Amino acid sequence: MSKFFINRPIVAMVISILMTIVGLVAMSGLPTAQFPDIVPPQITVKTTYTGADALTVEKAVATPIEQQMSGVDNMDYMYSINANNGEMTLNVNFALGTNANTDQLLAQMRQGQAESQLPADVRNYGITTAKATSSPLLMFGLYSPNGTYDNVFLANYAYININDQMTRVKGIASITVFGAGQYAMRLWVRPDQLAKLNITIPEIINAVNAQNTVNPAGTIGAEPVPTGQEFTYAVRAQGRLESVEDFGKIVLRANTDGSIVRVSDVARIELGAQTYSLQGRLNGKPAAIVALYLMPGANALEAADGAKKLMEKLKQSFPPDLDYVVALDTTLSVTEGIKEIQHTLIEALVLVILVVFIFLQGWRATLIPLLAVPVSLVGTFMLFPLFGFSINTLSLFGLVLAIGLVVDDAIVVVEAVEHHIEHGMSPKEATLRAMEEVTGPVIAIAVILAAVFVPTAFIPGITGQLYQQFAVTIAISVIISAFNALTLSPALCAMLLKPKVKGSGPLQKFYDGFNRMFAKVTGGYVGICRIAIRRSLISFVFLAAVTVSIGFFGKVVPSGFLPDEDQGYLFAAVQLPDAASLQRTSEIARQAEELIQSTPGVKYVTTIVGYSLLSQVTSTYSAFFFITLENWSERKKPEEQYTAIKTDLSKKLGGISGAIAFAFPPPAIQGVGTSGGATFILQDRAGKDVAFLAENTTKFIEAARKRPELASVSTTFRPNVPQLFLDVDQDKVLKQGVALSDVYKTLQSFLGSGFINYFNRFGRQWQVYVQAEGDYRTTIDNVGQFYVRNNKGEAVPLSALTSVRNVSGPEFTMRYNLYRSAQINASAAPGFSSAQVMRALEAVFAETMPTDMGYEYMGMSFQEQKAQQGVSPAVIFGFSLLCVFLILAAQYESWSLPFSVLLGTPIAVAGAFIALLLRGQEFNVYAQIGLVMLIGLAAKNAILIVEFAKMEHEKGELSLIEATLKGAQLRLRPILMTSFAFILGCVPLAIASGAGALSRQVMGGAVIGGMLAATCIAIFIIPVTFYVVEKRSPKGATGVASHAGGPDKVDGSEKAAGKAGDGHA
Repeated sequence: MSKFFINRPIVAMVISILMTIVGLVAMSGLPTAQFPDIVPPQITVKTTYTGADALTVEKAVATPIEQQMSGVDNMDYMYSINANNGEMTLNVNFALGTNANTDQLLAQMRQGQAESQLPADVRNYGITTAKATSSPLLMFGLYSPNGTYDNVFLANYAYININDQMTRVKGIASITVFGAGQYAMRLWVRPDQLAKLNITIPEIINAVNAQNTVNPAGTIGAEPVPTGQEFTYAVRAQGRLESVEDFGKIVLRANTDGSIVRVSDVARIELGAQTYSLQGRLNGKPAAIVALYLMPGANALEAADGAKKLMEKLKQSFPPDLDYVVALDTTLSVTEGIKEIQHTLIEALVLVILVVFIFLQGWRATLIPLLAVPVSLVGTFMLFPLFGFSINTLSLFGLVLAIGLVVDDAIVVVEAVEHHIEHGMSPKEATLRAMEEVTGPVIAIAVILAAVFVPTAFIPGITGQLYQQFAVTIAISVIISAFNALTLSPALCAMLLKPKVKGSGPLQKFYDGFNRMFAKVTGGYVGICRIAIRRSLISFVFLAAVTVSIGFFGKVVPSGFLPDEDQGYLFAAVQLPDAASLQRTSEIARQAEELIQSTPGVKYVTTIVGYSLLSQVTSTYSAFFFITLENWSERKKPEEQYTAIKTDLSKKLGGISGAIAFAFPPPAIQGVGTSGGATFILQDRAGKDVAFLAENTTKFIEAARKRPELASVSTTFRPNVPQLFLDVDQDKVLKQGVALSDVYKTLQSFLGSGFINYFNRFGRQWQVYVQAEGDYRTTIDNVGQFYVRNNKGEAVPLSALTSVRNVSGPEFTMRYNLYRSAQINASAAPGFSSAQVMRALEAVFAETMPTDMGYEYMGMSFQEQKAQQGVSPAVIFGFSLLCVFLILAAQYESWSLPFSVLLGTPIAVAGAFIALLLRGQEFNVYAQIGLVMLIGLAAKNAILIVEFAKMEHEKGELSLIEATLKGAQLRLRPILMTSFAFILGCVPLAIASGAGALSRQVMGGAVIGGMLAATCIAIFIIPVTFYVVEKRSPKGATGVASHAGGPDKVDGSEKAAGKAGDGHA
């Protein structure tokens, strides 16, 4: 094959050019993402049971739906949140890799089966089933720089002008506007005025219902009419009311004296908000927060881009003194991280060229490996569309690591050709001869580096997806580079390389010095190898010790799943004592905002008062903060680094009195769970009451807080929120001749918001509410000021029909897989990994919980647990070793020879662990990928020595020991060249900074550590293992003897070599 291309170099060039062009075309059409598509689909079922409390919603709504939903195909887990405002949200999480649309259909069918068992009010309200993610992709903060507009205007401007257009952006699933409720016509009534004019709430409701209606009137002159009708007119009558004035004119009663009582006489009417339970702020100023959620499986970058472009366009029609900022952009870390990796690629390339130039000492020789890089790397993208891959952090990692690998094959070829040119051959002859020698090793190295990653294709779940992108990228680029080394490189060698002419400049002096030093190093290396072979027992004891130490390192280095990266934003939450009012929460949130804004490195703080992202429930005593950090390039000082900011915030927030406040990281993978750290679910599996779960949750948290692994432990479960129970005495109601529905209508209007009907304005439909003025709702005693009418037309005070008592109950309940549960969020203390946090929580559970309790994980923790229960890293590693062993055995037609190649691997692995230990990093998915890769890399060095030693020995001119030493001597230069090219190519990874730097540091550090160990230590062991294995194998003793003229000769030369070795020593 090589001969053909040496004779026809243009064919080789054309193939390479075509591969590069196809790669570039494929690259331009590929989507960009942070990770491959590894977010499991989540389907959300939502409905509301108006006026019901949390326990009622749980029993009447959640339970029947869950019973039907349980066991739906491919379900991982489900959990429902049932709140005191009557809302029920059921989240069903499906297995990774299933089709979200199919999952939605299946969930919808199951929900349909439960519908007949639900209360009529819930069926009338409607139940929605939709694809969803739990945390926002983007958040826009809409604010008024000079304070012209209030919260209600800002939020409704977003509802009317932004919402609908945003939902049409590709990839956006849903939009939530935090900040204020939608517009509503509010009738604020005063009980004293009602009593004075003898008007009751049901009368107001009936009057509005009668006079605010849609009234179609018909047409004049419509057929059939007598002949001669010349015109037809549509007749319009007074329809729905639109303005505050119109509602004020609604007639409540016409008195006998001719006077009229209107709504405006008993109520203050305003265009207000539907609810007042949320407040949005941006850096402490009133704002409407427009949160955009991503459609599962959609491309985050495309969706965010589309939304930002649309927002820019909408801004042109904003009224004066209205502006917006991108308050949170979770895709920034992706674009930044990808930029960083592109820089790393260029840095790696420069370092690799430098190494090659120093070793090959000539631009012609350097150019050949250099050309291999773009062809192999860009060519890799050709196959991406076939595998459905995207350009993401993992595939780009693969490319950075591949830079050092793809030059290897070309270096081996060039070095071999140069070697023969130095011995007086013409470039073409030298190339032909060199290709005979190196074709075997080149193919072996490529196949092995690709084979190492084969097992990773079988790993299930998120880990598998992470591995596969990376593995396939490297495998493809290595195979393309081997193809290049057999086609393009030899063709270029024959054309470009010339016998070296000695120059006289300073560069030549440097080369001479380098070559003299290298000759000494080679001499020393061969000498040490000779001693090591003679004292092979010590070498093997050393090897065994290194292998045993790996087990020790494996236990010492903390293991993790995905690192807590600097994603450019953080979350924080504030929780006040149960039943604290929104005003108190708003005040504490203001203190928190000031503390957060005073932290160096913070750009925006977006506050939502009255909401918690952790529990996803609206409550007056919670506030939530999205903290956006300054761009990575602007955060250079130590106190502006992610970990420093996180520690600083936790300390500051911990000092707030009157509330629990804490900061925590976002999830490692956008869309899996709502927070970083561990999400632990404590279940009451015996189905007892709320108090039982509450008592055990408290006991669990107290014990968990004593663990050194856990920095913070909190729960979203609020079991004992003070509440009031209003008892309507039905006997009295009936005796007094009052309609029971009137009592409840009045109560609802007094305490909650009594919904009446709809009105139209701004081209939309809004709701009409009646409620008591705020002054009359401060205590429960005010209920006595309201009256209802009995069947005789007399006014009866509500206080005569009702009594009040204090009770306590949950703010919301959570059910996980049909059991009532409490969600516990724990974050790792510095120096501990997520896996250690999970072990600690499980240990606390085992020590403190009765048998009636159980536990599960949710979100990212569920995926991590699944990964731990799946294929362990040791099994993957072992399987990779086995693959390499089998391929080597097939290649060398020997069962023993592969051992001499693979026995150096433990040294590389130990090197990687030591690097992780020294840098204080955890052994996570990225480090595991690095280890698997090291098998291939360590084997590569060994193959070069073994292949040549075997070739020399088979010629029969040299004894086994001399052949071994000659192989080691000849291949030291290419081994050091390829290894240092690879190591320097990884240096930019190991010292990375900026977005997503942690994963790069872990992988770069582990691979460099392993490769240094393989290059500096293992190369002394490989000749020993080859010599011992060949000597022990029957083929080594007999197969070669026939070449060398009988066994005596081999024996004699062995002794001679030994003597020479003694002398040398």
